[in-house]
Amino acid sequence: MPIGRHASIPLREITLRASRSSGPGGQHANVTASRIEAIFDVGASTALTDEQKRRVIARLGPRVVAVAQDERSQTRNRELALQRLQRRLTSALRVARPRHETKPTRASVQRRLDSKRRQSARKRDRRHPGADD
Repeated sequence: MPIGRHASIPLREITLRASRSSGPGGQHANVTASRIEAIFDVGASTALTDEQKRRVIARLGPRVVAVAQDERSQTRNRELALQRLQRRLTSALRVARPRHETKPTRASVQRRLDSKRRQSARKRDRRHPGADD
């Protein structure tokens, strides 16, 4: 299962667990184990580097779990759980680009100063006439 550009997790490292669903299905849901939990143990993974493991643990914890019980079909829920797990791991591994400081635009500075002038005038107009002493 690919996660991000630089990593891939073999499916043997993901534990899939089935249980009874509380979702749709009526009587069908009472007899089939269609709820799927996809569990990934970050520390035990051989597919991730130490840096990637640190990043995932810092953002998601040592065990990443994705659950799906949306559909009646166990197969479809397995696909959904794996997609959710993949999405969570991909976002946890993403490195935020550093922000480059920029100057405020001339128009934004002008808007800020105009707003300050208007506010100042509004408060000045609320004062009592003899309060300027």
